Amino acid sequence: MKFNELKEFLDEKVELYNRPDFIESDPIQIPHSFSVKEDIEISAFLAATIAWGNRKMIINNAKKLMNILGNSPYDFVMNHSEENLENLHSFVHRTFNGQDAVTFIKALQNIYQNHNGLESVFSKYQNQKDQTESISNFKKVFFEVVHLPRTTKHISDPLNNSAAKRLNMMLRWLCRQDNKGVDIGIWKTINPAYLSCPLDVHSGNVARKLGLLTRKQNDAKALAELDFNLRKLDANDPTKYDFALFGLGVFEGF
Repeated sequence: MKFNELKEFLDEKVELYNRPDFIESDPIQIPHSFSVKEDIEISAFLAATIAWGNRKMIINNAKKLMNILGNSPYDFVMNHSEENLENLHSFVHRTFNGQDAVTFIKALQNIYQNHNGLESVFSKYQNQKDQTESISNFKKVFFEVVHLPRTTKHISDPLNNSAAKRLNMMLRWLCRQDNKGVDIGIWKTINPAYLSCPLDVHSGNVARKLGLLTRKQNDAKALAELDFNLRKLDANDPTKYDFALFGLGVFEGF
């Protein structure tokens, strides 16, 4: 497929999937259920953290987690008691368990009390290329609190060659201005041009079939290659093509 044909094909798929009815079957519905900035970003972060596996299970478990937080995640993070934290011990999503959830709440409290919130931490370390340094430094800040070694696996580090799919997805949700009512775009300090596509099995396989990706592993090196090619298609909004790649893989079996 020639470049212009590929761009036209993918732009059509973006238009098909980047629309409000996409929300109904996607974890992005979790942050969409809130209106306060801090509630939106905390719920987005927590929903993205457990976004692997069956999508219905992800959504159901994210809703369960929000219920435990009293459907006021920011208030819970800032004002929880030890008794409140006890309620988190029953939560589990695959390998993310109650102990991990408690650590995440304490880490988020530290970020809001001492680092001016999630957006501030991510924007502080960004560069005019991608979010690699931003995500890696976020992980360092996040685990300033006392934590079990096992919990660190739930935050990816691109400098350890991870594609950091879930955090890149969260950043797409919070930073991208799509004007279609899907991506929320409340973070204004991070340029969407420097976001990375959330790379997973579906988007990776479709990207390879379309010649956008040659590397076989879905790792940081593959993500850099995919980003480079997607920015050729749209330098200002490369992650819009996540809708096309994901839709082609999940809904069309491309």
